[in-house]
Amino acid sequence: MTINVGTVDRILRVIAGVILIALALGYIPNYQSVWGWVGIVPLATGLLGTCPVYSLLGLNTCST
Repeated sequence: MTINVGTVDRILRVIAGVILIALALGYIPNYQSVWGWVGIVPLATGLLGTCPVYSLLGLNTCST
């Protein structure tokens, strides 16, 4: 797997993933949803630095 996710993209993915997981766990009041577990995907792609969808589409936000 090649790194195809840039720094800003990675930071945004990790933040979005953490927020969605927090919603699923109920840390944010009055909002609990199973859909929040979708946050695992952006969190994982942000931490790993690779996105399978980007690979399929030929996209690369990494500067190098």
